[in-house]
Amino acid sequence: MERVLADTHAFVWWIEGREQLSYQVREILENPETTIYISAASVWELAIKARIGKFKSSALISGFSAELEKEGFLELPISIKHAVRAGMIKAAHKDPFDRMLAAQAQLEGLPILSNDKIFDKLSVRRIW
Repeated sequence: MERVLADTHAFVWWIEGREQLSYQVREILENPETTIYISAASVWELAIKARIGKFKSSALISGFSAELEKEGFLELPISIKHAVRAGMIKAAHKDPFDRMLAAQAQLEGLPILSNDKIFDKLSVRRIW
């Protein structure tokens, strides 16, 4: 059984049924044998973007847990070990959400589903 961490945009595009998802990522997300994790950092990022008007689906934010359950995805909480690793990543990348996802992927041994090539520089196996 494969285990993966979905980047924020991959999760949103999946929920919205967007065509931007690669064929490979779509197959992984559709496979009932795959365990798909969504980081608490993704929800945090979307909530901030909804508050400042950069993300229009506040209904998704308020119903996030129900949406995860409906999709069969699992929450990946942020732990102290994740926070320490995110803060210690030496790459110059400043986005705290990407840093947290990279730390979680590293520590949990998860590839990340993302079209963002920054993860290639953050020592994370990226699938797109």
